[in-house]
Amino acid sequence: MTLERNYRSSQQILDTANAVAEQATRSYRKQLHTEDRDGTRPELIFIRDESSQATEVCERVLRAREQGMDLREQAVLMRTSHDSDLLELELTRRQIPFVKYGGLRYLEAAHVKDLIALFRLVDNPRNELSWFRVLQLFEGVGPVTARRALDVLVAAGAGGGDGLVAWDQARERLPGAVRDSADALIDALRTARVPGPTGPRAEVLRDALAPLISARYPDGPVRLTDLEQLVAAARESSDLGHFAAELALDPPQSSADLAGPPLLDEDYLVLSTIHSAKGLEWGAVHVLAIYDGNFPACMSAGTSEEIDEERRLLYVAMTRARRQLHLYVPVRYYHRPRGIDDAHGYGKPSRFLTDAVKATCEPVRPDQERFGVPRPGHEPRKISVSVDALFR
Repeated sequence: MTLERNYRSSQQILDTANAVAEQATRSYRKQLHTEDRDGTRPELIFIRDESSQATEVCERVLRAREQGMDLREQAVLMRTSHDSDLLELELTRRQIPFVKYGGLRYLEAAHVKDLIALFRLVDNPRNELSWFRVLQLFEGVGPVTARRALDVLVAAGAGGGDGLVAWDQARERLPGAVRDSADALIDALRTARVPGPTGPRAEVLRDALAPLISARYPDGPVRLTDLEQLVAAARESSDLGHFAAELALDPPQSSADLAGPPLLDEDYLVLSTIHSAKGLEWGAVHVLAIYDGNFPACMSAGTSEEIDEERRLLYVAMTRARRQLHLYVPVRYYHRPRGIDDAHGYGKPSRFLTDAVKATCEPVRPDQERFGVPRPGHEPRKISVSVDALFR
């Protein structure tokens, strides 16, 4: 006996979910249906990259809010917690309140706060809170030692200096074993204070912080990869200080799986891993990063049973939506995240997005006009012109 009548989603959303479920090699066959025929076809959004994905989600969330759908009636679902890193930065920059389930908010991670503290020192070397945090990154430096060094820097700031000019005196308050590494970090701060493009300045600070992150945290290499998202976002800002101010660095505090309470309008957007969203529902749902390598994940595509489980996970995400479903497929991936160029390749949409699934969705390419991406089957025209003709 199958339970096929659905009381949550519109029929258009169920059609897409049914098309995904039909691909399973081992399952109980059923076709969900509902008497609710109101709604729109799910949107299959082919987006340029993860940065554009974050921008597009924010635009659609705000548009829905202007049309009367509260933020708490909307949710962004992702397979893994880190899939929302760039989105969290964009939400914070736009002052859109949100809570996150199934992982810490990106900006609450200690290593992220460490780099933001350096950003703030570039703009204001007298920032005591940031100095106090940065000084304690060095091995053997606790609150008392950090306070002694900070007193020297504060005294220099009170005398009209910028704090860095008194570093030679402040370093004497630190243990001898860490003075060389501390000098390297200060040199990076001085370099980053020289006016210039924001991206290279942020990279200098990240590279100087890298040895401290690797030594301080057991999972240092993973955290360093995490910082790439913050540097990538900083590249798009005109000023490091302004960028750090938008992200609003807070003093160190205890962390929890649930992000802090919303402050604006008592309304908030929900960010959640799909595992944490089981049994829940929202009026509109945005599902991030539906590409091969994430759906299914590389490490979960070894057997047909594992692939079926990944497919069920996507099915769960789709069926959390009542009225609107937005599926995002980033297509561009960068080869050298630490480089200064944008060398990239194009990935493949999830194998779960078969022709049958696509037929139930409304394809959307918001970057098509912005970046000149051709429509499928519409190759750009080739124009040939002689060199002489260019100068006529």
